[in-house]
Amino acid sequence: MTRRLRATVVAGALLLPAVIGGFSFRERAAHDGARVFDQVMSLVSDRFVDTVDASALYEKAARGLVTQLHDPYSELFSPTELKRFSTQSTGRYGGIGMQIENQDGQIVVVHVFSHSPAQAAGVQDGDHIVGIDTASTRGWSSQQVSDVLIGTVGTQVKVRFSRPGVSEPIDYTFTRAEIHVPAVPYALMLNDKIAYIPLQTFNEDAADELQNAVNGLVKQGAKSIVLDLRNNPGGILDQGLQVADLFLKSGQQIASVRMRQGPPQVYTAHDDEHVQSVPLVVMVDGYSASAAEIVTGALQDHDRALVVGTTSFGKGLVQTVFPIDGGWALKLTTGKWYTPSGRSIQKNRKPANPDDVQANATEAPPDSLEKESVKQNRPAYRSDAGRTVYGGGGITPDVIVADDTITTPEQQFFKAIAPKYPAVRGVLYSYALQLKSTVSPAFTVKPEWRDEFYRRLQAAKITVDRAQYDSAAPLIDRWIGNQVAELAFGDSTEFRRQIPDDKQLQRAMELLRKGATQKDLFSMAQAGPPEKR
Repeated sequence: MTRRLRATVVAGALLLPAVIGGFSFRERAAHDGARVFDQVMSLVSDRFVDTVDASALYEKAARGLVTQLHDPYSELFSPTELKRFSTQSTGRYGGIGMQIENQDGQIVVVHVFSHSPAQAAGVQDGDHIVGIDTASTRGWSSQQVSDVLIGTVGTQVKVRFSRPGVSEPIDYTFTRAEIHVPAVPYALMLNDKIAYIPLQTFNEDAADELQNAVNGLVKQGAKSIVLDLRNNPGGILDQGLQVADLFLKSGQQIASVRMRQGPPQVYTAHDDEHVQSVPLVVMVDGYSASAAEIVTGALQDHDRALVVGTTSFGKGLVQTVFPIDGGWALKLTTGKWYTPSGRSIQKNRKPANPDDVQANATEAPPDSLEKESVKQNRPAYRSDAGRTVYGGGGITPDVIVADDTITTPEQQFFKAIAPKYPAVRGVLYSYALQLKSTVSPAFTVKPEWRDEFYRRLQAAKITVDRAQYDSAAPLIDRWIGNQVAELAFGDSTEFRRQIPDDKQLQRAMELLRKGATQKDLFSMAQAGPPEKR
């Protein structure tokens, strides 16, 4: 035995008692913790002033354990909560096909989905839900109403509506059907043959809907594509991988997951890119999260897309859903996402209140106002072609364009009415319903509409300073115009009205008009906006 080997063996022998002692200490600590838990449970069960059901007590203990992880994405689901989570994830559910919201205490239908039982029965935007089966919905939240309306496909539910201008209530008996909420609500050809496709979520049909939209617009002559992932909160992982696969070459890495134990799990593209050689811009903002960030990071790292907008949310944690007895489930964070260049998507946040984990998970990210100089302080990585891409959490765009179209007077007006906004929206929605039958697609908002809207706010006892109201006239006109356009002609017409005010989209279109290739886009982005060249 050599001197080096003898030294190694001795060193190992010296460490052995310490290791054994470590295990002993951990076992003792675990045993002590279990004793404390048992004693607390026993005391609460026997001595607490109010009787607490044993099953409820264990549920509270389990929820407390998950809460004390201080992870906004780990959740304990009851059977009802699990059903709701599954519905939100897949985009399909058994229901009657309506989007509802609470407007100043009234449950109002704001959108009826195509090919749904609600549409077949003649439910209209603006109808109020006042009863379900034999119960009144007075005082209910929109979530409570939604939970009752959603059920097993083929079962029936009775709903009572009130309709503005109709004196008697309207009763319908619906047979619940499978409802599909589209991931791609519409796809448009913009000027200069630019295809614009908003992808709102990653539900179970997201990749197919996106591919169909791309193929349709390319056949119409589209020469470039804007994929809008702004406000996309993510969704099903597999769909995110398939969306990235549409634009990447076989074998290229999409993302990797690093967990507590074991080697990283790597996800790669399996098919040759379906959309070849077409210049691509991906738009993101501070509310683009999860699967939206995985897709954006992969396309940016492989130089397949130019990213425009503001830094994404930074939700790079992996959750696994573990089934539990009795129809319960635990959604637990088990890993972190990394882009192909090695950037962590997760953005570390320092919450003001660590216990309010859900509020901190959805807080408005500060990067919505970040300037071009801010990203220079982020850790730098390299794309396949050697371009600099930035880490530090979220996906930092190649071209930062702040969405700051609201003027100072408009901001002040909005802050003044913010506490009353649900009631303001209810008045706006009701007024737009009356206007929708009087307009053509190219309508303009008339000054008298703005005056009438103010009068209706006053009638609803919503106090608004008239001078402040008038100073925000452009914002109010946009509100009225967009709401009327949506109700009269649908989402795509409403979107077209917003294009002139959308600075981020305008910048994307400017780049695509001048760039014939993806390489051209990167060169122009590196040169900066025209005023800085």
